[in-house]
Amino acid sequence: NIEVVTAPDDGFPLWVSDVRPGREHDLTALRASGAIPVLQEWTGDELHQVLFDLGYEGCATQEGPLAIPFKKPKGGTLTYEQKGHNRIHNALRAVGERGNALLKGTFGVLRNVTIDPWQIGSVAKACLVLPHMEHHRTT
Repeated sequence: NIEVVTAPDDGFPLWVSDVRPGREHDLTALRASGAIPVLQEWTGDELHQVLFDLGYEGCATQEGPLAIPFKKPKGGTLTYEQKGHNRIHNALRAVGERGNALLKGTFGVLRNVTIDPWQIGSVAKACLVLPHMEHHRTT
């Protein structure tokens, strides 16, 4: 599991974490990845509004600052307002998903990991440098 932080305006990948074991997302794991300090440095201590997907349900809320969409209740439906919130949230988050797509689309090694999984964090960081050089971007 690798966390990716992208620019809010165009989804350009800005930072990738080291590899973390498992698939579970919680605040402890998110802090351990190093993403929280990076986000605080770039957005201020309040973290203003950082968008996550439903995989982060245990460490974020719909109000933010770590924001997730509403999850459909088991056997229920979302309200009109919740559906509207989710549409806006997902549209804004889609910009950030472009960063993942850029990295995975450009570097096949990030799509199908055939090396030691513990080394993929270093590979992802190396892959992050190349688009920065090509597009003359700095973080």
